[in-house]
Amino acid sequence: MKHERRVRWTVRLAGPVVRLLACTWRIESLGDDGWRALRAAGKPHVLTAWHGHLLPILWARRGEGISAMVSEHRDGEIIARLMQNWGFRTVRGSSTRGAGRALRGMLRALEEGQDFAITPDGPRGPAGTVQPGVLLASQRAQVAIIPTCVEASRAWRASSWDRMLLPKPFARVRIRYGEPWIAPAADAAAAAELQARLGAALPTEPRDTPP
Repeated sequence: MKHERRVRWTVRLAGPVVRLLACTWRIESLGDDGWRALRAAGKPHVLTAWHGHLLPILWARRGEGISAMVSEHRDGEIIARLMQNWGFRTVRGSSTRGAGRALRGMLRALEEGQDFAITPDGPRGPAGTVQPGVLLASQRAQVAIIPTCVEASRAWRASSWDRMLLPKPFARVRIRYGEPWIAPAADAAAAAELQARLGAALPTEPRDTPP
């Protein structure tokens, strides 16, 4: 009961604050021809980004009915409700809890033609390390992964393991989409390939990153 009240009040307070901040961002999408072509052809894809890049992407892709993986950990409930308020569907589970059920839910959503979003290093890291779930889903369903990253002209970074990026008011935000890529396997080589396509998970220096 206490946890439920905490979740409810956090969503009520944080949701409007984040929305107000995000409305000031000047967002530019680069390299989005690949996923748009897949959508036009009725082919689902897996939108993949590091956990620390998640928030601007969720805002930019709100209201599209994308399904997304959300951790079953307690704090995941807050994220799930915020995402649902932004028009996302959620599948609960992660590499550390409910992994089998999460993979089945992800495959089911893809088979139904839904685009899916997942952070391959979530929910607790280590940052920049690809877990096998996204590779398994791509290989089994034969759907393309769209590697995605974010740059911001001015941003705060959280002290958490993922150094979550939060663009400052009126920041220029660039969302870069990579070429569609179907994982050939769910092994170390494929994980290294996806990691290279996603780029660095953490900033190389604590200053704001120019776009």
